[in-house]
Amino acid sequence: MSASKKNSSENWTPHLKVAIQAAQAAAKIQLASYDKAHTVNYKAETDLVTEVDRKCEETIVRIIKKAYPAHDFLLEETHIPKSESSFLWVVDPLDATTNYAHRYPHFCCSIALQYCSRTVLGVVLDPMREELYTAIENQGAFLNGKALSVSTEDRLIRSLLATGFPKDIKKAKDKNLRKFARILPLARSIRRSGSAALDLCFVAAGRLDGYWVLTLEAWDAAAGILMIKEAGGTVTDNRGQAPSLRTKALVASNGRIHRHLFNLVYIS
Repeated sequence: MSASKKNSSENWTPHLKVAIQAAQAAAKIQLASYDKAHTVNYKAETDLVTEVDRKCEETIVRIIKKAYPAHDFLLEETHIPKSESSFLWVVDPLDATTNYAHRYPHFCCSIALQYCSRTVLGVVLDPMREELYTAIENQGAFLNGKALSVSTEDRLIRSLLATGFPKDIKKAKDKNLRKFARILPLARSIRRSGSAALDLCFVAAGRLDGYWVLTLEAWDAAAGILMIKEAGGTVTDNRGQAPSLRTKALVASNGRIHRHLFNLVYIS
């Protein structure tokens, strides 16, 4: 192992352990409440939040703050005023809340850490499958400790893709329906799971060959983007540039089909 990689691992491993601890605590809450009735509130007509989202978020913040009290947070459900910290935790306590509220067993917790605007680690925990995705910058991506690698498929017609649709599709300027209809006959098939974080992890794991989305938030994607990069894949925004926390649309892939998929989504 090179000195630079060794130093990177030593620097971020303690932070990764805290992130895993926080994600596991959130997963316990999700599993304990999975079959119970939920208190549902609405941020929009089809954009909901439950008491489990809030409880998970509070638990994650408490665990991370205990270890790193001076760090900042970017959260889905709560605004915490930022300080001048170089560290920013980007947290989606329950990705795919709609799935969870309907007892559809496909959801996760996603946590990423940025240092000086660079994502240095990511954790995504799928409690129903007991699958823990982890990544540290320049150290690779892993599923339950096993190294991940993107697929080697180079033909779109043999590729399994995924996408997402706007939460408030009635008001969305681009509803993604035309792009979906254009790409569907050109690929093997397309899935729409409802969890951007897991879709990105599935690309990193080689379960999906590509993914695109036109509307998302930083907490949906920060950890998953790092997973793909560390697994050898490619992620770009709608201009073909590296994504940032401000990115609202992206294409992710194994790299081999990236240009073709990107052109279908944004050029054709």
